Amino acid sequence: MADNRIKSIDSFSPLSGQCVPGDRVLAINGNKIIDVLDYKFYAYDTSLDVLLSREDGTEYSVHVEKAEGGDLGLDFESYLMDSPRSCANSCIFCFIDQLPKGMRKTMYFKDDDARLSFLLGNYITLTNLSDREVQRIIDLRVSPVNVSVHTTDPELRCAMLRNPRAGKSLDIMRKFADNGIVMNCQIVCCPGINDGQQLMKSMADLSSMYPYVRSVSVVPVGLTRFREGLYELAPFTPEHAAETIDMVTAFGDKCIENYGSRIFFCGDELYLKAGREIPEDSFYEEYVQLENGVGMLRLLETEFMSALRLSDEPDKPQSFSVAAGVAAAPLLEKLVKAVGEKYDNMKGKVYAIENDFFGRSVTVSGLVTGGDLIAQLKEKPLGDRLLITRNMIRREEKDFLDDVSLAEASARLGVPVIPVEQDGFELLDAMLGLNDGMDRDECSEGMPGGEEFYRYN
Repeated sequence: MADNRIKSIDSFSPLSGQCVPGDRVLAINGNKIIDVLDYKFYAYDTSLDVLLSREDGTEYSVHVEKAEGGDLGLDFESYLMDSPRSCANSCIFCFIDQLPKGMRKTMYFKDDDARLSFLLGNYITLTNLSDREVQRIIDLRVSPVNVSVHTTDPELRCAMLRNPRAGKSLDIMRKFADNGIVMNCQIVCCPGINDGQQLMKSMADLSSMYPYVRSVSVVPVGLTRFREGLYELAPFTPEHAAETIDMVTAFGDKCIENYGSRIFFCGDELYLKAGREIPEDSFYEEYVQLENGVGMLRLLETEFMSALRLSDEPDKPQSFSVAAGVAAAPLLEKLVKAVGEKYDNMKGKVYAIENDFFGRSVTVSGLVTGGDLIAQLKEKPLGDRLLITRNMIRREEKDFLDDVSLAEASARLGVPVIPVEQDGFELLDAMLGLNDGMDRDECSEGMPGGEEFYRYN
């Protein structure tokens, strides 16, 4: 059931003073509002007749004139104006199934919601869409949609997702393409299952839908130490990672010849597993698959070096440390070295954090926990501050995946732990002491001395 109750109204809203929290938005220009997609689509125009109802059920209408695409300034009780849809699959590689027991409940929720794909960039499998919902995506021009494909072989897809409906999702993709809906796709590559010739078939099928299949990432399956009773999967070896990179790159080269775009990109993790250099900046075109870890390290280095060329020497000596997953640590060491070579008064050190929580085969920074951070850095020289990627913490709660808070980590380590966006310019500023990455109070809460820890600025 739609939860279209208004939670709050911004002061700039054209509805301010006419509706109140608790009222419901029923329709816009005669179109029933079922969820957030309807609301955003029908509220786009300049002239709106908004039908609302009071808490007692009394209906009333308000006429609004606004800029095209302008926000109505309403915040609803539920972001989606509905409950998020959970995943109907039981994928053999599902990362959530590999989580240990005892974590917060939200960690175990598997979303597979087309609305979150459009609004937040989440990837969905399309297996729980009804014919009506497919048509609504087409009618509302919801684009782009991010799709977890994994394979275009219907039988294999049903087996990998363990859902008899999984093979039909490929027909939905073709229907989307026929109606001009753009899709970004991902393939979680599992050695011996959907790699090799199966991967070649998937790339051929998906490229035939270009330009509506705009990009495809090929990323290695992530395996934790919590796999007891789960489908037996093999990790990528360096040799197999290199073979996969060569296959995808060669196919992408042909796509450039045929379509003018590479379309297919391997995730950075595959290059690291293979011991290969990350491709140059031009390889990644518009970096459309950054959220899947495709070209993320290259873009970070490119931005950082550009920022370093434009930077001025800090007014006073700077001492800092950077903590990262094992995969990203070598690049960060390169960046810290470059800063030290340019400025004599900069002293930085990089610490590669082994993932004891999920297992040492997990090397990405975003899955480093607060407990591992504290255990491995407790007695280490950290300088005036410790920089981490913001991906390590939840944005609202400011805590790590294991529920260790940012304030606790700072207190236990005795220095501010400062999350920094995945941005080369911000990273350099944080090293130079030009920004904190977060409000000072958020990092220093619970620390001895509080504000004193920030005097490096």
